[in-house]
Amino acid sequence: MDFHLYMAQRLSALVMAPLVLGHIAVMIYAVQGGLTAAEILSRTQGSLLWFLFYGLFVVAVSLHAAIGLRTVAQEWLGLRGVALSALALVTGLGLFALGAQAVWAVTFA
Repeated sequence: MDFHLYMAQRLSALVMAPLVLGHIAVMIYAVQGGLTAAEILSRTQGSLLWFLFYGLFVVAVSLHAAIGLRTVAQEWLGLRGVALSALALVTGLGLFALGAQAVWAVTFA
């Protein structure tokens, strides 16, 4: 199981890397262009492309962070078994729920 989690975290990092660079590029463009929050939202509302971009970002970050926190909790706190798995699961689902809500609000709400 540890090998699978290790690989899942590395693969999520592989997915996140270009998304982070894309996000930073978009933010720099928005700031340098002097766009207001209303202008940014007008460009993202109803956009399937932005929904997919940031939706994938949320999935990758949620998975990556939950696995990382699981490893830290195991090493530093000595958590094992059900408690360790529950912590990782709750963290991953919580991050996903918050991120999904934000993505939905920016693209379709």
